[in-house]
Amino acid sequence: MSDSQPLVSAIIPVYNCDRYLKETILSVLQQTHPPFEILVIDDGSTDNSAAVAQEFSDSIQYYSQPNQGAGTARNYGTQLAKGNYFAFLDADDLWEKDKLTRQLQIFANRPEVDMVFGQMKNFHSPELPESVKQQFYCPPELIPGYHPGTLLIKREAFERVGSFDTQWKLGEFIDWYLKAMEAGLNSAMLPELVLRRRIHQTNTGSRDRDFRKDYVRIVKASLDRRRGKKQL
Repeated sequence: MSDSQPLVSAIIPVYNCDRYLKETILSVLQQTHPPFEILVIDDGSTDNSAAVAQEFSDSIQYYSQPNQGAGTARNYGTQLAKGNYFAFLDADDLWEKDKLTRQLQIFANRPEVDMVFGQMKNFHSPELPESVKQQFYCPPELIPGYHPGTLLIKREAFERVGSFDTQWKLGEFIDWYLKAMEAGLNSAMLPELVLRRRIHQTNTGSRDRDFRKDYVRIVKASLDRRRGKKQL
């Protein structure tokens, strides 16, 4: 495997998301730059997620683990992955078809870049009744996507930062991103849409509201690390 050849490992953690998983996998299979491999990591689903994933047995690699959270599933995916780039996608979200093509072009033109993000847009899942849609606001404009689903990162850059911290119920990606900034990773943000983020009644942020204090703890931990470095 040559470092100059962009081999993308696409990692999809799934937990009880059989309703959306097929569409998510198709959005990866339809990329204009196909991933080198697609790894679906089942985080102990009790619905039909396994059956949906296995419909694509010729195109994906399916693995399962006991339910431990999305961070643990992503970490497992990176341990299994053979590519020299990592990309992540939640099992209810959708990539735009040229996501990887656009991001790999940035790496080709700017070799100093370690990771590339892109814009994202929230959308209401079609099955939601209007009364529920009104409870979840979806901004019409694009949003800079500091989100695992928009990220494409060089393997060696990811390994410099380390795995996702699984102590957090919410915000493990924010924690990882702050550590990436502390480690000096060079990032780029595409102006184009790369991810459509599905809003539905069982989004993790809606389901696990009691753990929103994790965000505050994550930011405080980052500030403490930065202060510690200044004092050395």
